[in-house]
Amino acid sequence: MPAKTFRGGAHPPEHKDRTSSLPVEYIQDIQQVVIPVNQHFGAPLQPLVKVGDIVKRGQKIADAEGRMTVPVHASIAGVVKKIEPRIQSNNIDGTCIVIERLPADAEGADAIDFMPALDAFSCTKEVALARVRAAGIVGMGGAGFPAAVKLAPPKPISTVIANGAECEPYLTIDERTLMERPADVVEGVAITMKIVGAPKGIIAIEENKLHAIPLLEKAVSESRRGLDIKVRLLKTKYPQGGEKMLITALTGREVPSGGLPMDVGCVVQNIGTLCALVDAFRDGKPLIERGLTISGGACTEPKNVVAPIGTLVSDIVASGVVKIGEDAVRRIIFGGPMMGVAVSTHAIPVQKNTSGVLFMNAAEGAYYEEQPCIRCGRCMRACACRLSPALLAVAIESGNYAEAEKIGLLDCIECGTCSFVCPAHRQLVQRFRVGKQILRTIKQKEAQNAR
Repeated sequence: MPAKTFRGGAHPPEHKDRTSSLPVEYIQDIQQVVIPVNQHFGAPLQPLVKVGDIVKRGQKIADAEGRMTVPVHASIAGVVKKIEPRIQSNNIDGTCIVIERLPADAEGADAIDFMPALDAFSCTKEVALARVRAAGIVGMGGAGFPAAVKLAPPKPISTVIANGAECEPYLTIDERTLMERPADVVEGVAITMKIVGAPKGIIAIEENKLHAIPLLEKAVSESRRGLDIKVRLLKTKYPQGGEKMLITALTGREVPSGGLPMDVGCVVQNIGTLCALVDAFRDGKPLIERGLTISGGACTEPKNVVAPIGTLVSDIVASGVVKIGEDAVRRIIFGGPMMGVAVSTHAIPVQKNTSGVLFMNAAEGAYYEEQPCIRCGRCMRACACRLSPALLAVAIESGNYAEAEKIGLLDCIECGTCSFVCPAHRQLVQRFRVGKQILRTIKQKEAQNAR
């Protein structure tokens, strides 16, 4: 099977050997969860419960009207203790619902509020989309985009791609899911194909996961859906897991500037999202738990876990983090080291889009002093989006955001490859993130003034 890839990219150290062979552990004894009300890309939600309410596992506790909304559910049965701002993985305080588990011998301690099972292949598209939204499913690769919106594109879809690349260093939860739930991954692809009406499905994995191919091919051959689903191999390269990179590598199509995968007839789904779809239809289970990788040089007990949404990471690791000596924790990152966010504490809840938490030691989390650009062009050769990071940085530093937009600022996927390859340690991706925010603010003001 020839391995496909895209132009550009880089090869950061993988560091996946620490957890790639570790089976997923299910965390079930969490006594308290802190559930952020807003965990999706879209309009904010409002709590549906109040302090003192008894809630069931799976009960909807926050929601709002509007297309770009996704409800949030209780991940444990318990009593609502607080509704207050708490720090989240984006380093911003946000409204959270704190639920404390009921004693084991209390009435309702094991109460659940799941939906009835639903056959995704016999119901209408509208009913299927309603189930996806009711289950609170979002893209679990990091963006948190509402799945019900993604599965209702206004354009015809020819190909569904299961994103099993998992190109971020350290993270292995998708790999373990491919190994432990291959049949559910295939079923999730089939459900997605049915909803969007796509005739073709692809399960894409990188070469460093060759051992998963026989399991996936066996699951495809045993599937009773009779759909055209194939397993395809990708070269191990960062950011191979980006939607645009995947589409180009697998289909040869290129998502246009400012466009979306649907513009070239594709829908890309994360492995975790596919399994969440299966859970929602087969078991009526909303998105109340997710898998993530706990790793890093300062972590003495690296692991892959499935934890209830709202679980504090500090409760998962307990004593499993070194805090003294050369391997002391120097940096904590939610997500992967390339696109993740550094936080000040690990007392932050697991959210729907939390793919991992890394505890970096001095060697891994070293800070390099930024130097002037030496005009070497490495960032341009590495950029998978075919942009010119060096020129973008110049435009942003000079305050010329109109020029930055022309160069392609809004097409940047913030993968961090340019910063990784820069010999001057320029903080390019950080500039682009701030630049995007400023540019969007400028455009909003211009639109308001034009009214």
